[in-house]
Amino acid sequence: MKFSSSPWLAYVGLVLSMVLWASSFVAIKIAYRSYDPMVVVFGRMTVASLCFLFLMKRFRRNEYRKGTLKSILFMALCEPCLYFLFEAKALEQTTASQASIVAAMLPLMVAVAARFFLKESVSGRSVIGLAMAMIGACWLSLTGKVTAGAPNPALGNFLEFVAMICATGYVITLKRLTASYSPFFLTAIQAVVGCVFYFMLLFLPTTSFPVRLDPVGAFAIVYLGAFVTLGAYALYNFGISKIPANQASSFINLIPVFTIVFAGWILNEQLTSQQYLAACMILAGVFISQEIRREGETRFGLGKE
Repeated sequence: MKFSSSPWLAYVGLVLSMVLWASSFVAIKIAYRSYDPMVVVFGRMTVASLCFLFLMKRFRRNEYRKGTLKSILFMALCEPCLYFLFEAKALEQTTASQASIVAAMLPLMVAVAARFFLKESVSGRSVIGLAMAMIGACWLSLTGKVTAGAPNPALGNFLEFVAMICATGYVITLKRLTASYSPFFLTAIQAVVGCVFYFMLLFLPTTSFPVRLDPVGAFAIVYLGAFVTLGAYALYNFGISKIPANQASSFINLIPVFTIVFAGWILNEQLTSQQYLAACMILAGVFISQEIRREGETRFGLGKE
């Protein structure tokens, strides 16, 4: 077995991508202190696109496969276009910690979607786990305290949930496309399409253009583009190309753990006692939904991978 095909290499990539994604919730909150959300996302996509310009040689083997254009455009529309649009608005209204906990519902949502689009099975445990996670998310939102950094937690958490719906469409479509294209190439497509999409949104009347350069906010944008958009997506797309979608998406459960640590350390965010209980309920629902399978079985029924 080649080292590059080892599932352990995919697992390492997935864990690293979760650390980067967790830090992105904090970096976004820092960037929002100085810049409009649309400016932040556009800057993030622009930095990522520029990074990919230096890696053009890696794309020569990725010839267009007939019949995949709609899937590619749908993937990019789901994420980064709509996903970041909803998440940008969500993080204006709620804390980084709460948003990351809502994001932990993604694996369950992917499991349900995979039942219909990838013909994967959905057990009763998954349904129970999803119900618990949704109840926990509602509990988390209703007990959120209004603060300067989270003026409307309930609305913000709902918008983060909508972002997760978009992410579900992205994961399912991505899994199909990795059979025809390299994960790195698909990541580049996401960055370029996102750059064009958010360039158009800059001209909305609600967008505020910066009048001065804030070094901390600017560094946060560069970090989001170069390390998160480029690094995290490349690592995640590599991981999902090696293992089933449900297994890869289960690593999302690590995001709230890392984010709570980062947010408490950098932003001084704290959850209430009820919110910790709600978070435990969400994570318990995710844990219950996970099924232990015999060696050699996968959710795709394709045998060992």
